[in-house]
Amino acid sequence: MELANSHYDEFLRELERHRWHRALTRQQDNHTDLALVKELYANLYDPEDRSPKQCKVQRKLIKFDADTLNAFLETPMVLEPGERYSAYSRFYHTHPDPRGLAVKLCIPRRGFMLNAEGAPWKLLRKDLTTLAHTWSVLSYSNLVPTSHASDLNMDRARLVYGLVMKMDMDVGSIISGQISQMA
Repeated sequence: MELANSHYDEFLRELERHRWHRALTRQQDNHTDLALVKELYANLYDPEDRSPKQCKVQRKLIKFDADTLNAFLETPMVLEPGERYSAYSRFYHTHPDPRGLAVKLCIPRRGFMLNAEGAPWKLLRKDLTTLAHTWSVLSYSNLVPTSHASDLNMDRARLVYGLVMKMDMDVGSIISGQISQMA
């Protein structure tokens, strides 16, 4: 995949606008302590998903609520005047038309693959525009990690659409929700 200069500049500006160029792409020494990660997830389980979102790891309290994660990542949530939720959160809960998502994310005449019931299922990676593919890679590796990093299901398509459309997002809330879901 090759990113055109105009797309690269747009991608970089958006990373910098969200302040993600520092927070989501830095790794101190390219090392992850798997034992700590396993202990975190082992201690996370809360069948009622109550707040505050926290657990103990090596006798230290680790908080993973949206505000704590936003402070740690230095990614303050941006709200429009009079709104309680970010633009992306409001968009996500509207259940957007899959055709509208596909128009922005796919090359011409491509769209969602349908499931057995005829409902939109996934967008194939080969059908994505270069910019949508670039944002999907960042989302898979830094925002909402997953081991299935090729095609976009409906939830991932909404996330990438929000990125492509430059919507303000509550990154801490997205990551906190993903941590809870994994637990």
